[in-house]
Amino acid sequence: MSGGHGHVDSSNKKIALLVAILAALLAVSEMGGKSSQTNGLSSHIDASNLWSFFQSKTIRQTTLRTAAEEVEATFKDSPDTVPPALKAQAERWRQTAQRYDTEPDTNEGRKELAARAKAKEAHRDRSMAAYHMFEYGSACFQLAIVLAGAAALTAVVWLTFLSAGLGVLGLGFTVLAFVAPTLIHL
Repeated sequence: MSGGHGHVDSSNKKIALLVAILAALLAVSEMGGKSSQTNGLSSHIDASNLWSFFQSKTIRQTTLRTAAEEVEATFKDSPDTVPPALKAQAERWRQTAQRYDTEPDTNEGRKELAARAKAKEAHRDRSMAAYHMFEYGSACFQLAIVLAGAAALTAVVWLTFLSAGLGVLGLGFTVLAFVAPTLIHL
């Protein structure tokens, strides 16, 4: 205020406007960061579940192949032939084990599960990269707000420019988080 007449210095009005803009951008960056973090964690859980399913299919496949091979090994050196029912069962085990490799109709074969898990991992990685960009943006906005407040209190002009510069940098990080989070790695 100047002269005690209730008038606010016009430079303080500009700094107040700068703080308001920085605070609004900070809110957007924080919201984007939380959303990206949540998406990243969700994709991580989905990928882990898919890899667990992949592993269980592999165990079942190995068990069935081993059972079929055991039938053959049991009668290999024996004068007796494999009983037809047991031979048919061993063949069904082999077919089921083969089916576990790829099941395009259910999208639950090992190949499909691996592809789905890798896609979830890629989504997780992109979401976490965005989260980090949003965090850098938020840090810049927070520092810019602090510097703008200091500029208003001290009337040191270069603090205002530094605050605006950090705001622009924060905006850059925030835009990168939305459009190309993996473009740069910090």
